[in-house]
Amino acid sequence: MDRQEFENLISYNFTRVSLLNQAFTHTSYANEKYHGPESHLTSNQRLEFLGDSVLSVVVSTYLYEHFTQMPEGELSKLRAAIVCESSLNEFGRRIHLNEMLMLGVGENQSGGRDKPSIVADAFESLIAAIYLDGGIEAASEFILSQLKDDIHRIAENYKASDYKTNLQELMSKKNIRPVYEILGHEGPEHDRFYIAQVTCGEKNTFGKGRSKKEAEQMAAKEMLKDL
Repeated sequence: MDRQEFENLISYNFTRVSLLNQAFTHTSYANEKYHGPESHLTSNQRLEFLGDSVLSVVVSTYLYEHFTQMPEGELSKLRAAIVCESSLNEFGRRIHLNEMLMLGVGENQSGGRDKPSIVADAFESLIAAIYLDGGIEAASEFILSQLKDDIHRIAENYKASDYKTNLQELMSKKNIRPVYEILGHEGPEHDRFYIAQVTCGEKNTFGKGRSKKEAEQMAAKEMLKDL
């Protein structure tokens, strides 16, 4: 994928293309290509710093406006689930950001494109690049176009996040400890689902989710239904 194809995919065209290139530039590439004490200025580290704040403001505003009955503490936990590394990695892979990264030779050979931390950081860097190029409205439009459906999906799963707690409390009355196990996963890297099993005594149930935690929650939900 070339730059124009990527811009078409994210529905945003950069005026300052240098910002987009910087968002793609991992520190390993900057260190190899530019050397010197100021090589960090050419990598996406500083953009990542800014993008983290922009993402937090946009997501916080959306949650505040759309989850009007949720108290502050719950909003904070929900926001943390949305902007965590695993979620940002998923968002980045969805737009093939990992394919666009410029990595140093060693980082590339060691599988840097598949490292969640690198893809998640690059996603935040891209947000900052859009913000600097087009302002907060452009950044907000991009973030919500990529995350809005996931925000509501994660919120639904978050509401159900006591499935494991409820199961634990129920089983403790019977002196049984639920045991969770991730059995595997299915689907391509950018659209992966994990499969979990929970065992309570002689009973087993299974659940599927986009993260291991979500899969465990769904397994616990099925166990509660069974019981």
